Amino acid sequence: MSALVLVLVLSMAGCSSMSKTEKGVVIGGGSGAVVGGAVGKVIFGETAKGAIVGAVVGGAAGAIIGRQMDKQAQELEKEIKDAEIARVGEGIVVTFDSGLLFDFDSAELQPAARSNLADLSESIREYDNTELMIVGHTDDIGEDTYNDRLSVRRAESAAAYLFEQGVTSARVTTLGKGETDPIATNDTDDGRQLNRRVEVVIYASEEYRESLQTTEG
Repeated sequence: MSALVLVLVLSMAGCSSMSKTEKGVVIGGGSGAVVGGAVGKVIFGETAKGAIVGAVVGGAAGAIIGRQMDKQAQELEKEIKDAEIARVGEGIVVTFDSGLLFDFDSAELQPAARSNLADLSESIREYDNTELMIVGHTDDIGEDTYNDRLSVRRAESAAAYLFEQGVTSARVTTLGKGETDPIATNDTDDGRQLNRRVEVVIYASEEYRESLQTTEG
């Protein structure tokens, strides 16, 4: 495990002391980097970061995964216009402003959201050695329990549409974080807008990671 990954894992154990704003973080060694036009403006939460850290293998296997993720991220930047694409370590984080996906206080996908998710599903089907975590988030306006349920419903709604597009459910995990994983202050309208989001985390499947490590060994 690289020193940077180790530091990040240890930091996550004490997440109460973390900054609420994370920009352009690169996890691990190898070719992981923030790609293209996203440089300097991509923000993603601790949950997304943790999912990628948990899938890191490093070494030659990690380098192979990193090259594939580079290629997929570059393609996604061209295909999906209404999302921020971050190459992070041995994975990718696709962040949608929830306002682009859903109406206010709703988990029903808007037509434009369906188009964006359909484009994402094509990439997911092409790179069939990957798995996904879909994470819904809210700002801190409203009751905690309501925000928790809304974030879960939004993550599940995005996942259900990907299933309709041919992505197998075994590859997808959904999670709702409510208001507990902010990436900006909730004291301003702009900050709350950033916090209302859906993140799609893409990382190598356990089977693919194991196969590369076996080959490497």
